[in-house]
Amino acid sequence: MALQAIAFYLLSAVTIGAGLGVVSARNPVHSVLLLILAFFSAAGLFVLLGAEFLAMLLVVVYVGAVAVLFLFVVMMLDVDFTSLRQGFARYMPLGAAVAGILAFEMVAVSAVIANRGQAAGSTGPMASAPDTTNTETIGRVLYTDYVYFFQAAGLVLLVAMIGAIVLTLRHKPGVKRQVIADQVARTPATGMRVVSVKPGEGIQE
Repeated sequence: MALQAIAFYLLSAVTIGAGLGVVSARNPVHSVLLLILAFFSAAGLFVLLGAEFLAMLLVVVYVGAVAVLFLFVVMMLDVDFTSLRQGFARYMPLGAAVAGILAFEMVAVSAVIANRGQAAGSTGPMASAPDTTNTETIGRVLYTDYVYFFQAAGLVLLVAMIGAIVLTLRHKPGVKRQVIADQVARTPATGMRVVSVKPGEGIQE
């Protein structure tokens, strides 16, 4: 138990420090690298809580896709970050106000959840059955209680993907494209022409 507590405090300290470094680092590449460190530390906290599926999801989705995408975008784009920092002091009061509102909302939601748990006689999260794993419990909740919401979210993402493809697709004039229907409908009469070639002469179009 003492070893688990030490790991919890160590990972928590690393996560908080990396999060502060993300917003305070001057170099955007360093910010993305610190963000990856924060994600890994948060995944370790999920493992300590027994949520292995969420830890794997955090590493695969956020570290393997989102954070790496941020890193490549930051490294490939030629952005003048010096000019972007010139208006930092001007927008600081507004940013501080928004951060204060978000902090107040998080504290309020945490207090409401804690009060509901005490009223219901529950002091912690719902534990899974002894003969089931964490991943199986999440799957049962997703595909039984919230299956329609899960499918609706998938449809929304599918429509968003199709919309992004349609918006970025550009047809250039003069470019020959493959038409599957025309290829399937070809017959020997339409796809082949017999030409009688005289000796010593070629075929002229």
